[in-house]
Parts: sequence; structure tokens; C-alpha cells
Amino acid sequence: MTDAAVVYTDLEESADAGALLGAQILEQLAGEPPDALILFASPKYDFGKLISAVEASCHPALIVGCSSAGEFTSSTHGVESACAVALRSSEMLFTAGIGHGLSEDPSSAARELIGSFRGLSTHDYIYRSALVLTDALAGHADNLVEQLTLLTAGTYQLFGGGAGDDGRFSQTHVFYGQEVVSDAAVALEILSNKPLGVGVSHGWSLASAGMRVTEAEEMCLVSLNATSAVEVFEDHAEVTGQAFDRSDPLPFFLHNVIGIDNGGEHRLRVPLGVNDDGSIACAADIPTGAMVRIMSVTSTSAAEAAATATERALTQIEGYRPKVALFFDCVATRLRMGKEFGYELAAVQDALGPAQYAGFNTYGQIARAEGQFSGFHNCTAVVCVIPE
Repeated sequence: MTDAAVVYTDLEESADAGALLGAQILEQLAGEPPDALILFASPKYDFGKLISAVEASCHPALIVGCSSAGEFTSSTHGVESACAVALRSSEMLFTAGIGHGLSEDPSSAARELIGSFRGLSTHDYIYRSALVLTDALAGHADNLVEQLTLLTAGTYQLFGGGAGDDGRFSQTHVFYGQEVVSDAAVALEILSNKPLGVGVSHGWSLASAGMRVTEAEEMCLVSLNATSAVEVFEDHAEVTGQAFDRSDPLPFFLHNVIGIDNGGEHRLRVPLGVNDDGSIACAADIPTGAMVRIMSVTSTSAAEAAATATERALTQIEGYRPKVALFFDCVATRLRMGKEFGYELAAVQDALGPAQYAGFNTYGQIARAEGQFSGFHNCTAVVCVIPE
């Protein structure tokens, strides 16, 4: 049997916030310490003090987590807050791992990350999953997912996202026990004999003709069809009757993202700003030579996508009752939707029924699961459902 606690706080003081989270966890778990604790926290907190207080209060066997850009649970959502999911199970085995130096050598970071995984050497459990949280500002997130898939021979389903920093895009952190680190990724390995469900959906539709990426440098889009990237977006704004300001392009970019053609489906990339040379800084890597389109979305389709991702995850737990879910969605989605972001959260809860969930606004979402759109995403709802 698996038990779970979902907790939230917006207290100002880091130690007080951590103590409250831990007390709430113990209350929901009938005084028993969790086997694993997953923590998402705004950078307003002193992470060391926050984590120490949580650990002292509820004594989890493992802690993983990351900084965030908006936090939410079944009952509330906000910014400059913290939330957590605590798990205690007689049927699951949890192991934490960390990989350092992501920006310099993502392959080495991936190898270090899975070094603690026990599912690679034991066959006592049928299902292998891993929550992966990465410093997306270090880059190479797509490469990290690919390397983890190769190193585990595709036997793990992956879910998670990129750490945030309340939309500052300055520095993000991941948590591994008491360790608070940038330029790294952490994972929580979950081995079980019941399936975990992972669902993915984004709800964006095609809004332009296809274009070839003629030049790109990692997270910088230089040209499309041999035309300066910023000129392409300016032309699209004019054709569609939208305002575009090079000095303040984010309001436009939040409603017009890049879709990389992945064989009929489109993996999304959020543009963030315009460089002096007319190139576009993006939230994740864009490969040179890829076919892309500009994409559009509505608040209704975004909420429908969140519900679809949840429903897809539920179908994969093979009739078991859901106990708790983890939900990852992009900070760009929250910024674009404003107050209407609550509709998306409500859509997840409606699909889950009585089960609780928690999650955070990410700098990219991670998903790799059978029959799902796999890789590193932007503006995409990713839901993991954990059964009782």
C-alpha cells in the first residue's frame, strides 16, 4: 500500500515554512516519516534553512526537489511559496541520485545520476520510473533525457521538469538531501509492482507555414529559411495583427512559441528575448536543420491539454486507484494565462477525482513514456499518477 501527503506553505521565514511543511506531512502520514519527500520552493527562501527544517520536522529517508517559478496543490496555488509531496510505501523502493557538471558534460552527469539506480541490477520490481529535475539554465536538457534513456536501455519511464527561479531566468537549483546545487540534475528512482502513469499534452496548434532552422546555437535561434529570426516573428506579427516590440517581446512570445516537427507532433520551445544581432534566445535547445512552425494556443485548449495529460496517465495505471499525482507545467503557461491558470489546475483535479496532486511551474518539462510524446518540452502539461 502507498500513502501520500500533499502540503503547501507561503510563510515568509524559511525555517518556519520548512517546519510547517514537515508538521503537515507527519499529520497526514499518521506520524510516520516518509520514505521520500519531493520539494518545490520559490527562490525567496533560504533553501538550506528550509530543507533543514523539513528534515528535522518529519525525518524523510530521502529528499529531492528544486527551485520553482510557481507552486500548486489540489487546494491552492501561488508564487513565492513552497509545496511538497511525501510518499510512504510498502510496495515501492525509492532511491535518489544526482549528476553534476551538466553544462560541461551531460553524458557524464547522466552516468553519475543513474549510478545509484537499483533497478539496473535487481529484477524484484516490474516497473521502473524516475522523477528527473534539472537545472534547465545549464542547457543540454534534451541531451540529458536522451542519455538517461540510452544508459537505462529505455527500461525507465521518466517525468519531471526544469527548476525555476520565479521567472528571473538567472540561477536555478536542484535539491539532493541537504545539498543545494546548480548545473546539476537529480532523480528519484521509483521501483514498483504497480504501474505509474505518465501523460503528456500541450494543446498548441499550427499558426504558420513550415520553416527550416538554417542557423542555431544551442538555446539561440539565429535564422529561419536564411532570414533573421526576429524578422520572421515580426512578419508573423504583422500578418496575424499582433503587436511585437523588440525591446519587450515576451508578451508576444508567450502567445507565439516555436514548434519543432517531430514526425507529426510538435515539441515546443519558448522564445524569451531578442538579441542585438536579431537572434532569439530560447528556453531550450533548437537543432539546426529542424523543421519548425510558429504555434498558437487558447486558455481553453491549454486546460483541455492538462485534462488530456491527466486522463492519459490514469489509463496507464491499469485499473488501480490513483493515490497522488505530480503535475509539471511551464512558467510561460502561468504568465500567459494569468488568473485563468486556475482553470488548468481545476481541469487536472476534475480528471483525478478525489486523489490529490502537487507540482510547480517549470523551465521545461521532461517526459519519456511508452506511447507518449517523449523528450524535453516547453509549454507542455506532464502528469504522473501514482497508484495506491
